[in-house]
Amino acid sequence: MYLCGPTVYNYAHIGNARPAVVFDLLVRLLRRDYELTFARNITDIDDKINAASVETGKPIDEITAQFIDAYNEDMSALSVLPPDIEPRATQHVAEMIEMIETLIANGNAYEAESHVLFDVSSHDDYGALSRRNLREMIAGSRVEVAPYKKAAHDFVLWKPSTPELPGWDSPWGRGRPGWHIECSAMAKKHLGKTIDIHAGGQDLVFPHHENELAQSRCAHDGTEFARYWVHNGYLSMDHEKMSKSLGNVVLVHDLIKTIPGEVIRLALLSAHYRQPLDWSDATIESARRKLDRLYGAVRGIDLPADLRAAAEPPEALLAALEDDLNTPKALAELFGLARALNKTSDADERRCMAASMLAAGSVMGLLQTDPEDWFAGHVEGQLSSDKIDALLAKRKAARACRDFDAADAIRDQLADSGVSIEDSPDGTSWRRSD
Repeated sequence: MYLCGPTVYNYAHIGNARPAVVFDLLVRLLRRDYELTFARNITDIDDKINAASVETGKPIDEITAQFIDAYNEDMSALSVLPPDIEPRATQHVAEMIEMIETLIANGNAYEAESHVLFDVSSHDDYGALSRRNLREMIAGSRVEVAPYKKAAHDFVLWKPSTPELPGWDSPWGRGRPGWHIECSAMAKKHLGKTIDIHAGGQDLVFPHHENELAQSRCAHDGTEFARYWVHNGYLSMDHEKMSKSLGNVVLVHDLIKTIPGEVIRLALLSAHYRQPLDWSDATIESARRKLDRLYGAVRGIDLPADLRAAAEPPEALLAALEDDLNTPKALAELFGLARALNKTSDADERRCMAASMLAAGSVMGLLQTDPEDWFAGHVEGQLSSDKIDALLAKRKAARACRDFDAADAIRDQLADSGVSIEDSPDGTSWRRSD
């Protein structure tokens, strides 16, 4: 499986995190039944990186190293497992040059003014992945035709570099590769000419994946490039497209300072991966409350190690995930199990249900924290565990003095903060509630 990874010139925004989280779930699911080799690349040759270098005055390799580390740390906070292979474009320029030479020899690419371009007309199936008709694309094109191009939709495989830009020696002079050839060369190097699954965001279908598919098939004499293509849907911000011009770009690096990574992960899995997802404060708050319910269900249940190790997720949850990663249905099954656990008083049944919930969490990348640690953590806008305990101590003292108005006021204050309490002969317990 190959996933198009980040272009490392800045911190990842929440839209970048969606494919990382969604396809991490796919990796976890597949590994229950298959041996999987998973590659997620790093694009560290790019004009945006060059622009960031000019803007900041920092060397290009310093910028990319900083944001590679930041990306991996931020994704780890979202419970995204590291890939088996993390190829970097800068480490595969020789493979890119070799593939470009093959495309030229096969009549699929041409050299012009120190550029090498892919001849789109040489590939009869161009447009099949994105369901676009090449003739219609050409007729409706607003692309300015560079003087070295035969046609507007021919795309760059290699371009010259000026002295201040990074460059590599090649048969066409000192230069650097185009974006699309990078993934084709890295996928072949590490996964072979034909891969089982190619994943990425919907925004990459055209032109990136269409171009990647065309050049890979042409370089390999028509061999199938990817057996399955899977793309996640777009993410919007409060029903608006996320963009720098609107000032609504939200960085994962900033979010995780105040929001637990699992909350962000659950929010990203709350909609079916192929559907649009709207990101808002309400999305985050809903995910936080849902996780509180899940952690509250398993809280205080002592699980023997052998029971936890042998536990399996509910069959209905796995069936939902195996049905095109139907995460809304899978989550519904998980919450159904949590409700059933809360209703039963049988100790053995509670332990079995809790173990099954944690097994489901392992597949979905949720419930990875000790419940007590979860409720002890302070999130902006929530009462901390210490504050809740302090209020409960005040309430206990008020009740001991028969100051029931003060005790009720504290209960109301906790309820307004999303904390429900329950009195029993053994004392008072609390949990965050909807």
